[in-house]
Amino acid sequence: MEGGAVAFSNPRTVKDVFKDFKNRRAGILKALTNDVETFTRICDPEKENLCLYGLPNGSWEVNLPAEEVPSELPEPALGINFARDGMQRKDWLSLVAVHSDAWLFAVAFYYGARFDKNESREHLFNMMNDLPTLFDIVTGRKLVKEKASANSGNKTKSTVKVNAAEVQTTKVAKPTPPKEESFEEEDDEDENEDEDEEHGDTFCGSCGGKYTADGFWIGCDVCEKWFHGKCVKISAARAEHIKQYKCPQCIGKRARPS
Repeated sequence: MEGGAVAFSNPRTVKDVFKDFKNRRAGILKALTNDVETFTRICDPEKENLCLYGLPNGSWEVNLPAEEVPSELPEPALGINFARDGMQRKDWLSLVAVHSDAWLFAVAFYYGARFDKNESREHLFNMMNDLPTLFDIVTGRKLVKEKASANSGNKTKSTVKVNAAEVQTTKVAKPTPPKEESFEEEDDEDENEDEDEEHGDTFCGSCGGKYTADGFWIGCDVCEKWFHGKCVKISAARAEHIKQYKCPQCIGKRARPS
């Protein structure tokens, strides 16, 4: 795939910007629901940093980020494919959804920043805020009815339904550990608990999961963020041979021409 770019529609009025927002949103929603199998297959972790784009015509595409720096429009989250196999699919789709929500608002307000009156931007925000977010829909918090036109030309309404068992975000309780009989094993548990408390405010820079002592983590020497080894496809054995680790986001930034 060649380097991608956000399709540029150049809307000039509040109505036009909102239409652009709705169309891009509809495209991404389709990728995360109706076309989810195709979307998941395209997001191959073995490929370079990929982005999910919603297009002004209501379609979607997964592509490389724009090569221009700065880009013509705000860019979506970089490297969504890297975490695909490192977390449950429902959690991965939720992560892509919330980043896509942020990108949609960024594009809309890139256009809206040029409006003369504050009232225009407020009106634009209110219209966008009346719609459920992609995160709302993908996690199953809301089901929305999107207007669609039948082939016969008669206007009908179709409901975009999300399989709650597939994509609903839930908290999975950890299994209760068996009762320990030796003091040595109890000491190990205390050490793990102390380590959890020490790093209690540390979250994975890829999936957002909270630090726990029962898994391998690796820190980026550039941005100083921490990651699950499985999220960035780095094992403990491989990490022993890495002198300076750079996360996928930092590698992607460095790869862009200056």
